[in-house]
Amino acid sequence: MFSPQAPPRRSIIEFRNITKRFGPVVAVDNVSLTIEEGEFFALLGPSGCGKTTLLRMLAGFELPTSGKILIDGKDITRAAPNRRPVNMVFQSYAVFPHLTVIGNIEYGLRIEGVRAAERRERAEAALAMVQLEGYGDRKPDQLSGGQRQRVALARAIVKRPRVLLLDEPLSALDAKLREELRFEMSALQDKLGITFVMVTHDQDEALALATRCAVMHKGSLMQVATPADLYEFPASRLVADFIGSVNLFEGRVVVDENDHAIIDLPEVGIKAWLDHGTGASGTVQFWLALRPEKVELHKRQNGEAPPVMEGTPPGYNVLKGTILDIAYLGSESVYDVRLEGGKRVRVIRPNLTRWDQEDFTWDEDVWLGWHAEGAHVLLQ
Repeated sequence: MFSPQAPPRRSIIEFRNITKRFGPVVAVDNVSLTIEEGEFFALLGPSGCGKTTLLRMLAGFELPTSGKILIDGKDITRAAPNRRPVNMVFQSYAVFPHLTVIGNIEYGLRIEGVRAAERRERAEAALAMVQLEGYGDRKPDQLSGGQRQRVALARAIVKRPRVLLLDEPLSALDAKLREELRFEMSALQDKLGITFVMVTHDQDEALALATRCAVMHKGSLMQVATPADLYEFPASRLVADFIGSVNLFEGRVVVDENDHAIIDLPEVGIKAWLDHGTGASGTVQFWLALRPEKVELHKRQNGEAPPVMEGTPPGYNVLKGTILDIAYLGSESVYDVRLEGGKRVRVIRPNLTRWDQEDFTWDEDVWLGWHAEGAHVLLQ
């Protein structure tokens, strides 16, 4: 049945060859990036990668050394912060302690000269959007951390910016509250239709919230993709290792056909079978990336043949190992397995019943296996 595709989005933000130097240090290195209207976009990377500097240049708090920044096709590279159609939510909330909640939210509108009646109407509507009705007369010190973050969000959205900038918006909150606010922020962005640009070092936060992510490293863009593509099809070992957990095996191509490939993994002494070609036949060195949840554990008894993995002929994608450590995390268990040659492999196994965690124990000999579509080839 024909299913019409959604119309393509229009680009709203463009970074064109942006470079930022602080003396001899290159914080952002020739970055070009387009963000589409209505996206929840995440700039993701470790501390010092340049993501916050890029956000601050978009906000107008830093000026690029070279390059251009455009919003709606208009060059705003040198525009003052208050002349840009953006608003920012800071990591520290930055709410005024001497003002009430409603006073904080109205503050920007008051500076712009919006009439009192309209200010109050828009502020109360913003309060409702962040689920803080009835809190308008409280002071910030009477609120929890999550409530103060909602006040900061309301103060930003009340001005109806084209773009909302979020600098590590949930990092100051405890884990459970962060998870709750992720859903609220995602629903709020969907309801408002405003373009959100978020800086975070938290991979889970980026994967849960963003429609697309840009992974940065040492001032450069490493990959821009949807959360699913970043996780399942990383462009490099660096991205694969930063996004979640991954097992990496150095290998070489033995057979490379359109519908399958055979990879020799000399460091673990087996061959891997893929259900697709790799295009890596002429590559001297590459790596097989295997996410821990893609690996299965099987009991290993003396004299028993290894299991045959789905989509593979017998003898492929199977390793011998011994369980060294187990971490029980409730919904899943994480196993640290030492292979016969000494290499360590991480396995994540869901606890689908109340007793699944009892299936395997410390120092147990096991088979590790994965399906033909379970691994991904990395050329760099």
